[in-house]
Amino acid sequence: MSIIQPDFLERLVLELVRLPAETGWVEFKLNNSDPDMIGKRISALSNSAALEDQETAYLVWGIEDESHAILGTSFDPDFAKKGNENLEAWLVRLLNPRLNIKFHKTSIKEKNVIVLEIPCAKIQPTRFEGKEWVRIGSTTQALGEHRAKEAELWRQFERRPFESQIALSDHDEEEITELLDYPAYFEGLNIPLPASREALVAKLVEDRLLVRNDAGRYDITNLGAILYARRLSDFPLLARKAVRVIVYKGGSRISTLREQEGTRGYAASFTGLMGWIDSQLPRNEVIGQALRTEMPLYPELAVRELVANALIHQDFSIGGTGPTIEIFENRIEITNPGLPLIDIQRLLDHAPRSRNEALARFMRRVGICEERGTGVDKVVWETELHQLPPPLWEKQDGAFRVTLFAPKSLRNMDRQEKVHACYLHACLRYVNREPVTNTSLRERFRVEPGNSAIVSRIIKDTTDAGMIKPFEEGQAKKVARYLPWWA
Repeated sequence: MSIIQPDFLERLVLELVRLPAETGWVEFKLNNSDPDMIGKRISALSNSAALEDQETAYLVWGIEDESHAILGTSFDPDFAKKGNENLEAWLVRLLNPRLNIKFHKTSIKEKNVIVLEIPCAKIQPTRFEGKEWVRIGSTTQALGEHRAKEAELWRQFERRPFESQIALSDHDEEEITELLDYPAYFEGLNIPLPASREALVAKLVEDRLLVRNDAGRYDITNLGAILYARRLSDFPLLARKAVRVIVYKGGSRISTLREQEGTRGYAASFTGLMGWIDSQLPRNEVIGQALRTEMPLYPELAVRELVANALIHQDFSIGGTGPTIEIFENRIEITNPGLPLIDIQRLLDHAPRSRNEALARFMRRVGICEERGTGVDKVVWETELHQLPPPLWEKQDGAFRVTLFAPKSLRNMDRQEKVHACYLHACLRYVNREPVTNTSLRERFRVEPGNSAIVSRIIKDTTDAGMIKPFEEGQAKKVARYLPWWA
């Protein structure tokens, strides 16, 4: 959490002292400055904050424990030491993982107050001097003595998603409306814009785009920022997650014609993004009855599905990179950081799995994607319908890339492309409860019945490659049917 407003500390302390009692993530002290006590409390408060789904824990000096009265403190962390070492440096050195703890000073009612800001444990329990601690009621105890708490803490790490983490802290209602494109939110959900700013913010809180913070203002979650930021550059941890679209000359990356980088949140800018991509894609000229019509080289639905998937299924924990769409003369490549959660050979038929479930759920609500797991089916269906080579899925050094290829005749496809096309055709037929036949594959490639031997060779090559298998043993060649290898 970043301290932004000058009065933040005072508002924070006044909110904390209103709590009916100390919690697992807040503890009050008057003057006790024992370094070992502080170290154990940091571990305990950090772990307990994670258990209670709090981003930050606080150790506050100058507050009486039972009454929560603000009495002031003589403790000054700037002059506190452990041996010859500065207290803060000593604490950080003995914490594992090392936390970005921060001591803050403020004066409330002319009383000195010290606030120690402690991040919650995120990927493993916080230890001090090699030992893990936790708050049990108002006491600090060894985590290892409470196995149920320990197990729950590890479960919390597994279910603490990127979307619920905080992108920007401590803003009032007016600032929220400047940072987030709230009209796009209400338009996307097709609901009226509230009459008051309070009602508007309440709706954003309801959808977890905002959360009310410990100081009485609002924190913008990663979900809110990545979907509806007016400027992603306002959110330091998300600025590099903007979508890049690069158009190249020819079929290589040697010469760049133009490049565009998104500046807004995904949901707020998706329509504009797809419009710009469409304007950059090459087109075929089709001559009809006395009319010339330009048709997109790639099916619009397939491109839309793949771009949406790249945004939704990326791994946000990988810093410094975001989704990229690269347009070449003969193909379009869509890349997102993070390896797929599903075997790339099983993407078409597998039950949907999302790395970012809240993001996927919201993108479905505003009509950008679907969670039914049929997006890949549609992509394959569209490529068959438009007589394109099969789409290619690849793992690329911690990233996932999908390539759509420009139209190519069957004669110009290599053996690997034909086998891959046959396999995807088998997968698509299987999910529709139909096996592959010579006839169905001829229709996919638009091969005349008299040239069925060409398709028979493709089926044999695909069977030899282990990608499809006979529907039943000993079947007659004229009525032979085939299934994907995994069916």
